[in-house]
Amino acid sequence: MEHRLLGSSGFKVPALGFGAGTFGGQGPLFSAWGNTDVDGARRLIDICLDAGVNLFDSADVYSNGASESILGAAVKGRRGKVILSTKVALRAGDGPNDVGASRHHLIAATDAALARLGTDYIDLLQLHAFDAMTPVDQVLRTLDDLVRAGKVRYVGVSNFSGWQLMKSLAASDRLGLSRYVANQTYYSLIGRDYEWELMPLGIDQGIGAIVWSPLGWGRLTGRIRRGQPLPAGSRL
Repeated sequence: MEHRLLGSSGFKVPALGFGAGTFGGQGPLFSAWGNTDVDGARRLIDICLDAGVNLFDSADVYSNGASESILGAAVKGRRGKVILSTKVALRAGDGPNDVGASRHHLIAATDAALARLGTDYIDLLQLHAFDAMTPVDQVLRTLDDLVRAGKVRYVGVSNFSGWQLMKSLAASDRLGLSRYVANQTYYSLIGRDYEWELMPLGIDQGIGAIVWSPLGWGRLTGRIRRGQPLPAGSRL
């Protein structure tokens, strides 16, 4: 397996990773993606590790946390062999503070993710969205505290615009805080918006790309053909 540097972090990750969005199958959205249980997840992870793929990505909102719980159970006993990545900041509960990147929510969400994953550290913690209601300085100070506490090793983002990411990087540099090293982004042959602004920004600022849906929501798998019926079970 080819390995690449994760931005300017000095940390190497495999060129391919595995997204755990199909683990759990809870709720109307994620039940349509898949309902892999712990035994199925173990088999998939075995296949990945045999092929040299050891980066596994989840999020607290995937199947209401079940994705993280199943992933944690599936890698139990081999934590040192895997790289765990997850995401926080989207709404993860009914409470007024169960969303966003406030200090209150980031600390609580990280602790909850650690418990579900069954680990004492997350290799890469990413903000699932930009929180315009919380000052950028506060967000970065909280993430830096999580890194200093040993709960998180690297931080990144997802679904940020160019100005949101650049504003955050400038604040990190100004305050001497942990810097974002990864941007989880949609990028495929049929979805190339990443090339317009975020790709040159990443090259200039040392932000690695973690690509989701490189097969364009399944349209590039070869199973979907123009003018032919969709394969059984497909939902586009």
